[in-house]
Amino acid sequence: MYKWWKRPCLWLTGAGVLLGLASILSTPCFTVKAQGHIVAIRQARAHLPFSIHFIHSVQKTPVEENLEVEADGRFLLRSTRYQSFGVGLPFLAEEGRFREDGDFYVFDDMNRHFPALSLRTGVGTQLTLDVDGTVFPLYESYEPGTRIDLFTAPLFLALWR
Repeated sequence: MYKWWKRPCLWLTGAGVLLGLASILSTPCFTVKAQGHIVAIRQARAHLPFSIHFIHSVQKTPVEENLEVEADGRFLLRSTRYQSFGVGLPFLAEEGRFREDGDFYVFDDMNRHFPALSLRTGVGTQLTLDVDGTVFPLYESYEPGTRIDLFTAPLFLALWR
């Protein structure tokens, strides 16, 4: 009679599979979710770039916020690029280094840290996310008012959360 539990190679293979699965499920991931569904998921590596693009709800001009994932999983706002001054747009010297770039104003070196971000699609705001070169036009897929969550977490939590 075959006694599988007495075969060390089967035990070692099983243990290897379990360790591999645990390693994959514990991998830190940058996750974008909308309505409980995953929109984007990437391995959260230090300096992973992403940008949020939208039309400012008051000024009706384009805004681009450039961020990256830090080694500890938080988000770092590096710069903001916009076309007009107004409510909610940076303008103070202590907020970063200001410069003009053609028709745009740019605030570099902002260095603001966020543990996570929650965004909302809006009427006419054309909320778009660019994650490491892949563009997600969120406004095309989700109706105005939809909450979009950006966070880092181990893969098993990102899938479950």
